[in-house]
Amino acid sequence: MKLVRDCIPQIIEEDGRVCKWREVADEGEHTIRLRTKMQEEVDEFIKDPCYEEAADMLEVLKGFCYLHSLDFEVVMNVAEDKRETRGGFEGGIVLEQVLEKSE
Repeated sequence: MKLVRDCIPQIIEEDGRVCKWREVADEGEHTIRLRTKMQEEVDEFIKDPCYEEAADMLEVLKGFCYLHSLDFEVVMNVAEDKRETRGGFEGGIVLEQVLEKSE
């Protein structure tokens, strides 16, 4: 059993096959299954970095946002604001230590 995109059962049936499926029981199960799915998609992206795998990670993120009643467009705006003020992650910066200012 694994979490799949919402239209997968219909696609399977339209292909002449039969599948058994159910909706998640509750928010807790949904969270667990989304977390597992995100790890699966991240692993697939690392193995094969491509647009399709990146899109799959993004779709799981949208699922998390929906689950927690977060507007995805607002998330994208906040991400852009943070990028402008704090940067992104393209540079590969690793913070090793922070020292207190000496007085």
